[in-house]
Amino acid sequence: MKLEPVVLQGRHVRLVPMTLDHVPALWEAGSDPELWRLTTSQVHGEDDVRRYVQAALDGQARGTALPFVTMDAAGERVIGSTRFGSIEAAHRRVEIGWTWIAVPWQRSAVNTEAKYLMLRHAFETLGCIRVELKTDVLNERSRRAILRIGAREEGILRKHAITEAGRIRDTVYFGIVDDDWPSVKARLESML
Repeated sequence: MKLEPVVLQGRHVRLVPMTLDHVPALWEAGSDPELWRLTTSQVHGEDDVRRYVQAALDGQARGTALPFVTMDAAGERVIGSTRFGSIEAAHRRVEIGWTWIAVPWQRSAVNTEAKYLMLRHAFETLGCIRVELKTDVLNERSRRAILRIGAREEGILRKHAITEAGRIRDTVYFGIVDDDWPSVKARLESML
């Protein structure tokens, strides 16, 4: 399982490899404080976005992450970001997360298609046998969205993380395994 930067193109969204050059556009898209309220990261300005991007790129250099910038389908406007993380090549497992979408594109086909593109890449190109997703236990909207795409809730890890703001977070884990992929794929394709 070798993760290399790749462009994932759909009808509604385009996922492109993240670079430091994306920082200003990511800050423009992600400047709404509500986007960061239930994340472990605190983003209050372009410097925080630069730190966020650099951490993602450092993970990529270590082989534990593959970060993307989420763009509209034409690839003209940055509207968020997402990534493969917690990569365990020996176990053929990745996590999809660190996802945020600018408010004007929320509740559209963007996030659904981004998850579809990433899941398809994980199972059909990388040969993953498991894809994990997780969110803050307080993030009901994210929990519903993850269930909606066909993932199974697998449990809550209590006191799992401490946010940069100092809040102790419980984390809900979800999973999709290769046996689930055909039905999840059909579900996502029907939604799109």
